[in-house]
Amino acid sequence: MRVRATLCGIVPETVLPIPYGVHIHPSECSIIVGMVTVGLAFVSALVGWSATAALAAYAQRRPSVASVAWLVAALGMTVGLSAGVIAAMFDFGDLTFRLLQIGISLVGPLYLGWGAVEHGVRSFQGRFTSRLFVTAFTIVPLVVLSVDRLSGRFGASFPGLADHYDLIPRVLVNGAQAVAVVFLVTALIAVARRGGRDLTADLSVLGLVALSLVLAVVVGRLGLGPGGPVLMLGAVAALWGACALAARPRRGSEDEYDDYDDYDGYDDEYDDYYDDADAEPAASMEEPVRRKRRNADTYADHRGGAPVREAAPPRGRGVITIYTLAEGQDAGFDQLVGAVVAHVAEHEPDTLMFACHTVPSAPLQRIVYAMYRDELAREEHERQPHVIEFARRGAAFVTATNVIELSLSGAAASDGLAAMLMPH
Repeated sequence: MRVRATLCGIVPETVLPIPYGVHIHPSECSIIVGMVTVGLAFVSALVGWSATAALAAYAQRRPSVASVAWLVAALGMTVGLSAGVIAAMFDFGDLTFRLLQIGISLVGPLYLGWGAVEHGVRSFQGRFTSRLFVTAFTIVPLVVLSVDRLSGRFGASFPGLADHYDLIPRVLVNGAQAVAVVFLVTALIAVARRGGRDLTADLSVLGLVALSLVLAVVVGRLGLGPGGPVLMLGAVAALWGACALAARPRRGSEDEYDDYDDYDGYDDEYDDYYDDADAEPAASMEEPVRRKRRNADTYADHRGGAPVREAAPPRGRGVITIYTLAEGQDAGFDQLVGAVVAHVAEHEPDTLMFACHTVPSAPLQRIVYAMYRDELAREEHERQPHVIEFARRGAAFVTATNVIELSLSGAAASDGLAAMLMPH
């Protein structure tokens, strides 16, 4: 077989015998390599579009910034692979080369890293900073890679970034990829320090994202000819697996309520209360603990009913609880809180106010404010079965809890405050 040295790595014009006396001309070898490249690129692009559709479904089912970021990364890499399919058939040109490099060298790695930050980091300041960097390293490099002049001759195999771009585009792409790596390392450190029951799952997600990022960067920088589509197929598949694992319901999500055991012998019907906040409590459920007579004198019976000095008026007690929720767990937590609010309004007359607030600047925070008639009312509230059940189930949605205890020193409220916050 006569082959080229650049393809087979042997002396030009060397003839290798093939069984049965078959010989392949160098032009035929090039045609076969081209057909293989086209086939691999087509399969990679097909898998890429399938993965993008699946990621769109994941993002709709469990909406989050991380899922949207990974959807953008998959879309960018898939558009680049689609341009590679056309170029493998008709040779690369200015447009196909730009689309390939923008997709797999810029958009793919950058948004893979940003999605990792949104998935692994709980700090609002950290996420806000990452969004600023993503905006800066998307707009400027995208404009430069779209309009900067290209040099060199194009072929049918996947080219590397430096084959046709000058210094400035390469520097911008290198900066964007460095930011993506910093994002990924930051997410890994945050997940490792936080620990928890989902540590293994979170590390698996970030590991697959890291694999996808590395493969995209390698193909964008080196091209690798026919091997480029194969590695990009692995990158798309790794991202697909990461998003599927991240979208899988975790322990403690609202989809898994049936896995909980009943608490301290309460009837199974108690769990049905949390499926509908407006439902009536089960008939078999014990009545909430009722209050003892206020200001009772424990020695009255021994004094023969003698007049007792009136006790000091009760002083109100307040508690502010700040919950920091896990990513994607806000819906389940809000459902539990809604059930507790309805139950408190119906069965706790000495809980003067019990309200849950969202924080517009921190979507994963909930602030619960409770006001009790006195310390005894607070103790009775904490012994109620619906409060105990809320604490047990709510722990699966929460990553951190801060409690601030208050003692009332003065207050003013309108007549309609209770009706507004605790409707019956």
